[in-house]
Amino acid sequence: MLRRWLIVPLAIASLAAAAAFCAEPYAPTNHIVSRIPRQRVESSAIAAVGYSKHRHILEIQFVNGAIYRYVDVPSAVHRDLMSAESKARFYDSKIRRRYRSVLVQPRHTGLSGN
Repeated sequence: MLRRWLIVPLAIASLAAAAAFCAEPYAPTNHIVSRIPRQRVESSAIAAVGYSKHRHILEIQFVNGAIYRYVDVPSAVHRDLMSAESKARFYDSKIRRRYRSVLVQPRHTGLSGN
């Protein structure tokens, strides 16, 4: 009998937490404000690139509106990205999944819901 009194409240609390989690969209608690100037680039996937020499932070704004910040990126990587013939290909092979990233701004979503 004692076990039921412990299990039922735990089950109810778990269901309530799950319902609250599913009911509201995820909202990050710490919003990143970027002060790194970005330079427009010619690319099919990347709209602009910014770099902080002092903090070794690379920011990439994609054509879909998403902005990602990559940390501990050497200045040589930024230089090579900016001089790459294909910035999207360079990003895929030399930056993506190689440096820790943080989402600064999510991609734009269409108003029509498509």
